[in-house]
Amino acid sequence: MSETRSSEQTTASPLIGETQLYIDGRWRHASDGSTRDIVNPATGATFMTVDEATPADATAAITAARRAFDHGEWPRTPVAERAALLRRIADLVAANRAELSRLETLDTGKTLAESLIDLTDVESVLRYYASLVEVTADRAVDVGNPAVISRVVREPIGVCVLIAPWNYPLLQMSWKIAPALAAGCTMVAKPSEVTPLSTIAFVLLCEQAGVAPGVLNLLQGAGSSLGPALTDTDDVDFISFTGGLSTGRVISATAAQHITKVAVELGGKNPHIVFADADWESAVDLVLTGVFLHSGQVCSAGTRVIVEESIADDFVDALVTATSQIRIGDGLDPRSATGPLVSQAQLDKMTDYVASALAEGAVLRTGGGAPESADRHPGGYWFSPTIFDHCDRSMRIVREETFGPILTVERFTTEAQALALGNDTDYGLAAGVQTSDAAVAARMTRGLRHGTVWCNDFGYYTPAAEWGGFGKSGNGRELGPTGLAEYQETKHIWHNTAPTAPRWFTSEGTHRDDIKNDDIRNDDTGQHG
Repeated sequence: MSETRSSEQTTASPLIGETQLYIDGRWRHASDGSTRDIVNPATGATFMTVDEATPADATAAITAARRAFDHGEWPRTPVAERAALLRRIADLVAANRAELSRLETLDTGKTLAESLIDLTDVESVLRYYASLVEVTADRAVDVGNPAVISRVVREPIGVCVLIAPWNYPLLQMSWKIAPALAAGCTMVAKPSEVTPLSTIAFVLLCEQAGVAPGVLNLLQGAGSSLGPALTDTDDVDFISFTGGLSTGRVISATAAQHITKVAVELGGKNPHIVFADADWESAVDLVLTGVFLHSGQVCSAGTRVIVEESIADDFVDALVTATSQIRIGDGLDPRSATGPLVSQAQLDKMTDYVASALAEGAVLRTGGGAPESADRHPGGYWFSPTIFDHCDRSMRIVREETFGPILTVERFTTEAQALALGNDTDYGLAAGVQTSDAAVAARMTRGLRHGTVWCNDFGYYTPAAEWGGFGKSGNGRELGPTGLAEYQETKHIWHNTAPTAPRWFTSEGTHRDDIKNDDIRNDDTGQHG
């Protein structure tokens, strides 16, 4: 919760010299002096305090971004210079990878090994868009007239509001900031109020790299407070949001009143389908990794394992045995395989889902509450990896995105049933298939209605391939060429190098009588459209 600024600021990182808002090239305190305590999920204790923005601060940030876009140099900066800036930022991320990773672990609770991977990916995303924007060319259009130069060009879309979630704070913010900078946009970035620290540090590095005032603005604060100021305005041209379905609906509805373009990624309820002929060892390991990495707090987590009936009992037994051996602990402890949940709210949510599953008849095989081991900080938000067997689509725990370390088990007997179960969800973000049959793999990967489908693997992505979902998982795409195109407008330029008077409205315009209606409708040049 917000509170009055204390006289002393606690700094837990040599990289973060400021924990204020960044607006129009200046670090400044919140307009009403409010702050928010940042809590280490492994201990439940406050370890840093940051400024908490107000709606007035949000308006100031949008105004700065608007001015920088309409009157500043960045949107008109040559592509080579934009790419060079992205590479300078990537170099600074690489140089500060260790400290950025430590901040990410302190903030989210995930293991340091996971945070280090995330930071490597942040650097890769920056370098990918630096390279992509350099080779993204205008498109020539042949109109059948050698005197006409017709081309489609890409221009920055304008002022962007970028809202990232708490589970992958800097990684998912980089998916937004990198293409926005590459395209020549200006922006207001809002990380989750729960996990803002790595993004604050990242903006400091962007400042060091030479981002001009107003191009990148940063607000810390709750979406419930800042959301209307950031989305209910004509001064924003594009909104990119990653988060929950209910918030995504509100943002989309609000933006629609202004005809503001929106891309939203709203989570998933992701099936992981295991056929009897799958490689046993890798399938067990991939299912565990797919659901319990970062304590299940992953939008693409494979929380629904759908197993062929002939192997289901033995496969679930193997999962339970392996799950019981997962070491849960402080993310900074190299012995930990997974860490705590991010907050008390998440812990309460998991407890509620367990009660619901038991009430609806699911069979608890392991987990379901706090770990038994006593070698963890007593104030942390600890919850054991949990498996429920004999689940079906009628159960709330199968339908809803739990966003925690809970795996449900469903069973199938035919390929058609497996496909139907995999698609039987309101979401459509990601899915996995485990099989050694190439024909089954081909049919399943094409038949599953999900934005990413892994076969004999799970969880991997590349900056060069689009990421996003079907159904209620959202619309629009991040990463890949489409991820850059989201931040661009296309413009058709028609240049006639040998103009002649059409004389349509003069007595000499007798050619009007010679043009048939079919010619007008079918003219490939569109000049009569």
